[in-house]
Amino acid sequence: MNLILCGGGWAEKTVIPNKLFESLIDAAQPILYIPLARDRGEDNYDSCKTWLTSELKDIKHGEIVMLRSASEIADKNVSDFSGVFIGGGNTYKLLKELKESPAFEWLKNYLQTGGVIYGCSAGACLCGYDIDSCLYMDPNDVRLLDVTGLDAALGFSIAAHYTNGDRAETELATKYLTEYSKKTPVLALPEEDSLYITDDLVKVVGSRPYYMFNQGMRTEFQPEIEYTVQEFQKLT
Repeated sequence: MNLILCGGGWAEKTVIPNKLFESLIDAAQPILYIPLARDRGEDNYDSCKTWLTSELKDIKHGEIVMLRSASEIADKNVSDFSGVFIGGGNTYKLLKELKESPAFEWLKNYLQTGGVIYGCSAGACLCGYDIDSCLYMDPNDVRLLDVTGLDAALGFSIAAHYTNGDRAETELATKYLTEYSKKTPVLALPEEDSLYITDDLVKVVGSRPYYMFNQGMRTEFQPEIEYTVQEFQKLT
């Protein structure tokens, strides 16, 4: 398993995770792009593909194959893709569409068979224990009841864009995540940080502090420290 969970952002904020993604993929093989957290819009996600092409322009990668609906996953083999990029938007919309198709289980299988997933913002939150960690900023307009995510982040739920807003926004997020963490631990990432998880190692790459919320307490950590999976889980 190779999992990159980015706190959000674009351009200069994602140079480090983009380069990490490049080091993990085979540039001769396609990348699968899942933009379903966004509204389909009149262009049927074409602008999303244009954005990702620009976002990854400085790294070597294969063809970008984009899903326009989750059901399209049915005719795709996990071995066909060097990596999967899951973009931002509304996490509830994303999870609902994935769970109403074979795509949710496809992604689980892809990770379990050694695949590389790069989740950004909503795509990162999707990979956590459940997605209610983002309810303070993402409305559940689709009325999703089963909010369990891919649960690939060592039992943590993920919060994105943490501390990138103004003071009031950060206070709102902190209050919500403090309460939420009484039932589920959370890793809250700023846009400049990405959580990298393999079968053996865990590292947050980036340039700003990230935060762990657990049992109603918030603890600050610095990026670029490598842990074993066991060491990281003990931090809670």
